[in-house]
Amino acid sequence: MRYYQRGPTVIRFGFGGGTTGPAVKYFMIACAAAFVLQVLFPRLVAIFGLIPYAFWHSGFVWQLLTFHFLHGGLMHLLLNLFVFWMFGVEIERLLGTKRFITYIAICGVGAGAMSLIATPNLNIPIIGASGVVYGVLLAFGLFFPERYIFLMFLFPIKAKHLVLIFGGIELLYTISGGGATGIAHAAHLGGMVFGAVYLYWARIRFKLRNAYYRAKLRKLQRRHRVDDDDRPRWYH
Repeated sequence: MRYYQRGPTVIRFGFGGGTTGPAVKYFMIACAAAFVLQVLFPRLVAIFGLIPYAFWHSGFVWQLLTFHFLHGGLMHLLLNLFVFWMFGVEIERLLGTKRFITYIAICGVGAGAMSLIATPNLNIPIIGASGVVYGVLLAFGLFFPERYIFLMFLFPIKAKHLVLIFGGIELLYTISGGGATGIAHAAHLGGMVFGAVYLYWARIRFKLRNAYYRAKLRKLQRRHRVDDDDRPRWYH
């Protein structure tokens, strides 16, 4: 994927969104390091991948936090990291590193939670950062809805439309049980759903906080006007 932004007189093309922030950089490094370790020690997949049956029946709760860093192959890893970097750089700069870390953590846990609910008896590992990637894609579509993205480097589509299409596909696959694709569609959907909930809650909280401070400011202004009325006056 590739995106461009159409301005009044120019069209800007580019990958990513500028300088890579620390959260994006270290998440990518962590995924790459985990992939090397899982190649050297394949049993790590069964320990740190998310196995819903083991989570519910054996208490493997840590898997909800670790499965994002493992991947099913080199291409799976590279594709996820490329898309994460492409959209994540700009979202991290917009949200700030601390809030971005919180956001991708919620998307990752949400991806796992949705998989646990949709496939509670699955006894094979779910691995990959795709839930996080889908969450970041959702954020990009919400913050930059009119931004054009070149899908497969050929077809321009607005970010908001891309999010709707991908979200719809994942919803249909999740409802239908995923078919025989071997893809954790519920995880993709979970990353988007939990990401949306977080962003909308953050927006509501911001509005409530602003309303509180505006009310407090008005109260102080009224008090200040009363104090002004009590000042000594000069007459002429």
